[in-house]
Amino acid sequence: MSSHLRKRILITGGAGFLGSHLADRMIAAGHDVLVVDNFYTGTKDNIRHLLDNPHFELMRHDVTFPLYVEVDEIFNLACPASPVHYQFDPVQTTKTSVHGAINMLGLAKRVKAKILQSSTSEVYGDPDVHPQTEDYWGHVNCIGIRSCYDEGKRCAETLFFDYWRQHQVRIKVIRIFNTYGPRMHPNDGRVVSNFIVQALKNQPITLFGDGQQTRSFCYCDDLIEGMIRMMNTCDDIVGPINIGNPGEFTIRELAEKVIALTGSSSQLVFRPLPQDDPRQRRPDITLAKEKLGWEPTIQLEQGLKNTINYFDALLSGKLWQ
Repeated sequence: MSSHLRKRILITGGAGFLGSHLADRMIAAGHDVLVVDNFYTGTKDNIRHLLDNPHFELMRHDVTFPLYVEVDEIFNLACPASPVHYQFDPVQTTKTSVHGAINMLGLAKRVKAKILQSSTSEVYGDPDVHPQTEDYWGHVNCIGIRSCYDEGKRCAETLFFDYWRQHQVRIKVIRIFNTYGPRMHPNDGRVVSNFIVQALKNQPITLFGDGQQTRSFCYCDDLIEGMIRMMNTCDDIVGPINIGNPGEFTIRELAEKVIALTGSSSQLVFRPLPQDDPRQRRPDITLAKEKLGWEPTIQLEQGLKNTINYFDALLSGKLWQ
């Protein structure tokens, strides 16, 4: 790409699961990429293949502190996204969402950059509207154990829209539904990685509740495509827009698929349902289809096979050989 067309892209949380896949796409497209990460859940292993690329730069930085760089676009992905990690230090989780949004919006305002916020389906809480549309205000327990993440992301959305209205910052907001794929943390605590790791080790697969709660699982490549398309829209498309796969499965169905695909001898075991765990979760992606021309293309079985292959290589020590 010629230098006058090359963009300077900042990805916060860029050493994490989704951030590293986004960095791959931006580098492949010919842009200059700056990844900032405090490595709380991210890892250099996710981006080690990029470290020698002259168009890639890595900075250890926590977004709760201001950042002074010159960039054209900002993808704000920094925040632990699994309950295991975000509940470990809930105060810091809220700070990451809120202070991080303030700092990145302040940067976007100073340098006139376009900025995308990776919000979440968790803003809908335990929904009593199904499937969830973007105009649904949600059903969130603001003092529950999940609220550090849920309310942090809701406040970040508030800040984005206030900076847009008050300071004319060019914003984009997407709400990400359950996403999975290679580079998930093996101790992530999210259901896909949990089930795959347990199955590959032939350990009991842990289901919470009766396993009939539902989720919609979007493969990472599809999600990244939707994110990029959102960033590339004209300035009057600000969101929020749901990005997720509308295919809905019970947690038990997911566990049974993982056992079948791995050939595991694992048995299902049941534990009490955690507080405020949503019973149903499925995106309405009408807006994504209309505004972005986007819908997922990778079916659950293929995505699971790709993810199983990654974790198999990771657990056997072959991934970095």
